[in-house]
Amino acid sequence: MFERPEAEGVSLAVVVQQAGEVVAERYGTQPANVFEPAQPIGADSTLISWSMAKSMTHAVVGILTLGGLLDVDAPAAVPEWVGTDKEAITVLDLLEMRSGLRFVEDYVDDQTSNCIEMLFGDSGPSHAAYAAALPLDHEIGSFWNYSSGTTNIVARLAGDVVYGQIGGDPAARQAAMTEFLERRIFAPIGMASAKPKFDAAGDFVGSSYVYATARDFARFGELYRHDGVTDLGAGERILPEGWLDHARTKVAHDPDNGFDYGRHWWMWPQFPGSVSCHGYQGQFIIIEPERDLVVVHLGLTSVDVAPKLRLRLAELIESF
Repeated sequence: MFERPEAEGVSLAVVVQQAGEVVAERYGTQPANVFEPAQPIGADSTLISWSMAKSMTHAVVGILTLGGLLDVDAPAAVPEWVGTDKEAITVLDLLEMRSGLRFVEDYVDDQTSNCIEMLFGDSGPSHAAYAAALPLDHEIGSFWNYSSGTTNIVARLAGDVVYGQIGGDPAARQAAMTEFLERRIFAPIGMASAKPKFDAAGDFVGSSYVYATARDFARFGELYRHDGVTDLGAGERILPEGWLDHARTKVAHDPDNGFDYGRHWWMWPQFPGSVSCHGYQGQFIIIEPERDLVVVHLGLTSVDVAPKLRLRLAELIESF
């Protein structure tokens, strides 16, 4: 992966763990850009998750579910939806990307992309409010549409529960969720480098933004390999029993990339039982329980050559 032609992309970090032990690890070089020169990447370098953060949002929902604070089968408590056809959308519909809401998930065309407008455009302070206001294009629960906006609605719902109210002071909301993520996920699994980002309304951008080292992303993978039980110390359960199966319950198959989709997690059909976090430009945390494997790849790979990277990752997994 690190010696592939430059036209196939750049690998910045790979960590492979089997049975919880690092068995392979390598780092590359961040290419130069208009803002900074080329920089070597190492074990202490924090890199962006992009959409791998969606699976961390699934973990947040799991913690709140375990504590009896959130019912995934209940209608989502979105204030903008009260008295509209949208008020029947459940949290599970959102986790399965089957809300029926319009959202164009495009990372290049800023003329059509809701994702670019939400994350980088003039869409207002709340990413969730922007996504929640989009029209209902399909019957609820009938149509699968991968959507970063949907995840940010879920993240705001979680923020409401953690903060204890809908809305409120953005700084206080951000402080409450930062403390929650640290105390309930990052610290228990030893993910010390993790840094989430928030929108201007104080809500976790659960669609796209967690920065961490490759080894710490692997620690998140280990949490799901153990079905929500930490492998530190006494092995504390922080996610509901069966939450791994909840994640890998097949909802859809994406013909564009060949992967199955569950509930904010992907699955590789050639590896039955696997679950995977996927992020823009070739970010992966792949959990293959049959081989006791967690594989992390971080880098810069464009969509047109992504199948070659996925093939290399599959070959790596098959070598165990």
